[in-house]
Amino acid sequence: MNSKITGTGSYIPNVITRNADFHQHKFLNLDGSVFPGDNETTIKKFKAITGIEERRYIDKELTTSDIAVIAAIKAIESSGIDPETLDSIIVAHNYGDVKNNSNQSDTVPSLATRVKARLRIKNPQCVGYDVLFGCPGWIQGMIQAHAFIKSGMAKKCLVIGAEALSRVVDKHDRDSMIFSDGAGAAILEATEEEGGILSFNSATFSYQESEYIYFGKSNHTVAPEEIRYIKMQGRKVYEFALVNVPKAMKTCLEASGKDISDLKKVFIHQANEKMDDAIIKRFYKLHNETPPENVMPMTVHELGNSSVATVPTLLDLVLNGKIKNQELKKGDVILFASVGAGMNVNAITYQV
Repeated sequence: MNSKITGTGSYIPNVITRNADFHQHKFLNLDGSVFPGDNETTIKKFKAITGIEERRYIDKELTTSDIAVIAAIKAIESSGIDPETLDSIIVAHNYGDVKNNSNQSDTVPSLATRVKARLRIKNPQCVGYDVLFGCPGWIQGMIQAHAFIKSGMAKKCLVIGAEALSRVVDKHDRDSMIFSDGAGAAILEATEEEGGILSFNSATFSYQESEYIYFGKSNHTVAPEEIRYIKMQGRKVYEFALVNVPKAMKTCLEASGKDISDLKKVFIHQANEKMDDAIIKRFYKLHNETPPENVMPMTVHELGNSSVATVPTLLDLVLNGKIKNQELKKGDVILFASVGAGMNVNAITYQV
């Protein structure tokens, strides 16, 4: 018995925020001092490093669970399953439902419970729960769903990655330009066919790295002390990712029994174009190879970093032919990989 993706869905928010929209922001350092240089220069450097030109934010009336439901409905329709036959609903996120103009996270009941209720699923044996695992949360949810299927505990699972980072960014922090919103979902089903999830690898580095990404106060010293925002030590995250993600990807691929020459695509967390390019080059260098052209689909330029949503939305867009020069065929071997708060790293080798 193995597990295969039988349907996908995504929600790309309608509100587009371009780099030029940040020209009037007052960027500050962590100590509250004014960041040197003008915003135009800052934004140009930001674009050169991250590749991000614009990002998507959800409408004011929406929350993370709302967009999770939208992506879930599309995945269910894509797979053609009866939602009453789902054994598990796993929702990966990090900040719960945060309403517009509020920094208070709402996680009770769980987002998975809210999704199940909105889908009108009556079956009590369909178990819903949330995964908080940083940006690699959706991949971790897929690993867990795969484990349920392999053990015989489940036959059909809905795994969603949804986040509204626009609700927890500090407008005085340059890093606020990185983050965005979105949701992606997949149906993972038991199958006796060849392919599906071939191997996985997952790790948590916390001895010295647990605070590389954290919830902290605003860079603006007059902001209320009790309000917290997403923060990160960018240089440390970058250096950590370049060392640990390629190794995790290599370990995962080797465990699948597949060769680097079999690999058709790498779906990596859309965090930062420069970082992702460096990761993919180091991964191939570990195999004494260079990355083939178009091996790594990218959406970070237009969609920004939507945390747990980046990998499932990327997969859904490629499967639906919405990314130029990117497609998947039956039998293709692909790799999912991510890195994020924790610090957590994971990867999955998958055969379409």
